[in-house]
Amino acid sequence: MSCHAEQELSTPDMLQGHIELHHHLFGYLKSMALRCAADLGVPSAIHRRGGAATISDIAADTGVHPAKLPHLRRIMRVLTGAGIFAANDEPSSGRRRRRDGDTGAATLYQAAHGGVPAWEMTKRDSSYNRALNEACAVDTSFVMDIAVREGGDVFRGLSSLVDVGGGHGAAAMAIARAFPHIKCSVLDLPQAISEAPADGMVNFVAGNMFEYIPPANAVFLKYVLHCWGEQDCIKILQQCKKAIPARGGGEREEHEWKKIFLEAGFSDYKIKPILGFISVIEVYP
Repeated sequence: MSCHAEQELSTPDMLQGHIELHHHLFGYLKSMALRCAADLGVPSAIHRRGGAATISDIAADTGVHPAKLPHLRRIMRVLTGAGIFAANDEPSSGRRRRRDGDTGAATLYQAAHGGVPAWEMTKRDSSYNRALNEACAVDTSFVMDIAVREGGDVFRGLSSLVDVGGGHGAAAMAIARAFPHIKCSVLDLPQAISEAPADGMVNFVAGNMFEYIPPANAVFLKYVLHCWGEQDCIKILQQCKKAIPARGGGEREEHEWKKIFLEAGFSDYKIKPILGFISVIEVYP
């Protein structure tokens, strides 16, 4: 076997590799979800209702607390994708038609770390902070190669861009290399950018995205909004709206993103798939 590191891969090759990697990384989730559904009695609950039930029906019949509905919905989505269950848009059996609001409940990570959120832990544990930044940079380098190649049109016409929560600037640097005329900045917490490269290609700004985002033609968010509840997403997007001029350019479904964008004050949006489940989303004031 050999690895041709120098050979440039096509987009389909990158996509297939991305899919296979994620299948290996997350393959265990299907069996865990199936056991969880069986322990809850989900198959029996559906059977008792004639073979079809909504998420709310299943929750009521299995005793799942209303605050856990989003988690139950994700389990059912995994098992539907695996072919264990089927879903459609009919009122009698739809399982994905609506979403109950985020609860703000502690994650498993927080439960394992005394209630401390992952981002707060970066301030307390330098080794964790370094590992997280390095992992994000590697993942971003892979994704941005496809994003710039297949979705590069969204960056044309811009003169400035700020990458919010961009860590060491892997995404901003990829954009700056592909479009040298764009002045790229990164906004992140002080501990996140403390060891960022100082080569001058990207300007790093220490700050809190909930309080202020530097002005730019466009705001870039990668793997940021899916880390926060709906109300926090709205607050972040409201700061984004303040940062960009009048017209600039997920683990949620499109109608859920639409609700967040509109409540944040944006007038329109456009989604362009680039790599598997990864898409470029443009939102407009």
